[in-house]
Amino acid sequence: MDDATRLAAGQLARMRGMTRMYHERFFSDVRFTTIAGLALLAAGWWGVPEAFLLVPVVALMGAVATAFDASYLLFARHYAAALEQHLNGSVGRQVLVASHLEDAYLFPLGRRKVVTVAWGGGFSWFGFVTVFLTFCGAALFGFGLALGWPVLTGHGRGWAVAYLGTLGAALLGALAAGVWWFPLGAGERRLRAVLEARFGEPSA
Repeated sequence: MDDATRLAAGQLARMRGMTRMYHERFFSDVRFTTIAGLALLAAGWWGVPEAFLLVPVVALMGAVATAFDASYLLFARHYAAALEQHLNGSVGRQVLVASHLEDAYLFPLGRRKVVTVAWGGGFSWFGFVTVFLTFCGAALFGFGLALGWPVLTGHGRGWAVAYLGTLGAALLGALAAGVWWFPLGAGERRLRAVLEARFGEPSA
């Protein structure tokens, strides 16, 4: 095995390690958000109603954190796919096929999607789990805000304006940046541009 092939194989192993790590990181963030959100709801029902107003904050931070995890998963998968193509070309056979399996079974690269949710033929159980967890996070956000609303308005108009303005700005900023990076494809375009320049062909 020449130096270039050995280095590429080492990088592929590193990217496979990254995909595992960011899957684990994703579910760690989901668990933390779920436990923190439910604990704050319980605290609100047990006599600290101000805790309800922290639930939307936790839900939003959890959504941003898990999307960050997904962005690194996309990075690792794109690089791994390019390395597999390169190594397959080096040996003259399609020996490495994990990237093709991931495209078919998890979610496709290089297609319009909402973070990791591709519609149509690209929709999968992976996509459903993403939609399900997003729905649960949005429900947690909404319930926390609804339960905390009497507390918020009871503290006066100034606090309500400050809280809603800050929360709304954070939410709109996250949505705008997320749409630009994921459904509009800014992130994957950057990856493809670099990989095509280095490897001479698209990674996906």
